[in-house]
Amino acid sequence: MAMISQLFVLSQRGDNIVFRDYRGEVQKGSAEIFFRKVKFWKDDGDGDAPPAFVGIFNVDGVNYFHVRVSGLLFVATTRVNVSPSLVLELLQRIARVIKDYLGVLNEDSLRKNFVLVYELLDEVIDFGYVQTTSTEVLKSYVFNEPILVDVAHVPSLGPAAIFMQGNKRMPGTAITKSVIANEPGGRRREEIFVDVIEKISVTFSASGYILTFEIDGTIQMKSYLTGNPEIRLALNDDLNIGRRGRSIYDYSSSYGSGAVILDDCNFHESVHLDSFDIDRTLTLVPSDGEFSVMSYRMTQEFKPPFRINALLEAAGSLKAEVILKIRADFSPSVTANSILVQMPVPIYTTRVSFELEPGTVGNTTDFKESSKRLEWGLKKIVGGSEHTLRAKLTFAQEPHGNIAKEAGPVSMTFTIPMFNASGLKVKYLQIAKKSNTYNPYRWVRYVTQANSYVARL
Repeated sequence: MAMISQLFVLSQRGDNIVFRDYRGEVQKGSAEIFFRKVKFWKDDGDGDAPPAFVGIFNVDGVNYFHVRVSGLLFVATTRVNVSPSLVLELLQRIARVIKDYLGVLNEDSLRKNFVLVYELLDEVIDFGYVQTTSTEVLKSYVFNEPILVDVAHVPSLGPAAIFMQGNKRMPGTAITKSVIANEPGGRRREEIFVDVIEKISVTFSASGYILTFEIDGTIQMKSYLTGNPEIRLALNDDLNIGRRGRSIYDYSSSYGSGAVILDDCNFHESVHLDSFDIDRTLTLVPSDGEFSVMSYRMTQEFKPPFRINALLEAAGSLKAEVILKIRADFSPSVTANSILVQMPVPIYTTRVSFELEPGTVGNTTDFKESSKRLEWGLKKIVGGSEHTLRAKLTFAQEPHGNIAKEAGPVSMTFTIPMFNASGLKVKYLQIAKKSNTYNPYRWVRYVTQANSYVARL
């Protein structure tokens, strides 16, 4: 069993927002020691810094574990030898529980709700030992009501946050609503959210061929249904699981061209798979809070949402030209947003001038001289459209050999609401009826994001 001495939450500036000392074994200044170590790691000459979002290190016999969630640092300390993965998972779960109760996880919500947060931490951990991280169990012991923050000024908290951007049919309340807060008048709105979130990885060759492709997906659920009724979630009839058409459930069928073939998948412990082998239906009683119903991986060939063409060629002794073209290969009814294209250029590049297509709106261009990188930002891209950027490079010295080998690859990040590349669909979401008038709101939403989207020169 994991035992920790302290748990604290720091802002990006190093401010101590929440601090709990459970055993008195670690010095009181541990939060300052931790933050200085992370911030000035390179200056101390200690080699490579721990990863930006998760890290483990030891200072003077104290083990420090941290994860970064929504711009906040969740940190645990201990002097004993514990499983690092267990402590890191604990920190992630604590962050999720706090988000479930506050609705929004950021510095402002934490400061306004520190009494509720301390009450949660005292129930989750007792004398350094974990008691429970279940949102549903904690509701029996936690009695403080959350103070809601103004969601109009809340930054994006994750993939589902894009549904807050003006789409009236798909509300974003799933990410900004507390599991214990009621609507005005004391009523509770009966609704359930299911988000199919996919992160795709694609590598293109210099000639435009697809070299690698992979999808990491998850079906997230957040329930605000009273009484925890049984849910039936139906997926594609032609969904097959297992490599080369071999289902891990011995499910045999002839695969059509539109079949969805997943390499593997995992289910939440509350999911019953009794009928999954027959009709691809998941049955579960959803717990309070947000959780992953199913996670899956797909390496079968799929149609990438964007095609990237990149060309770098000499335009004189100390000059070169870059041409970047992006084509959106999805329906015109779908719009991608938050697009950023990046391309490293030769290290001897001193100046870059950009040229966009006439009439272009909402684009930004920049040359990051310190990292020798071009950046091209596009506010949105409508399906079926094509966009081109030209950049003229000026060099401080004459290139030696092929300049294309000294630049690239081109990388791209984006978010596409109401689109998924795998073809996995939720056919219907059925809720067990309590009465003839019981008809809660059901929201099924899709989002695709770039995990690693790269084109070689």
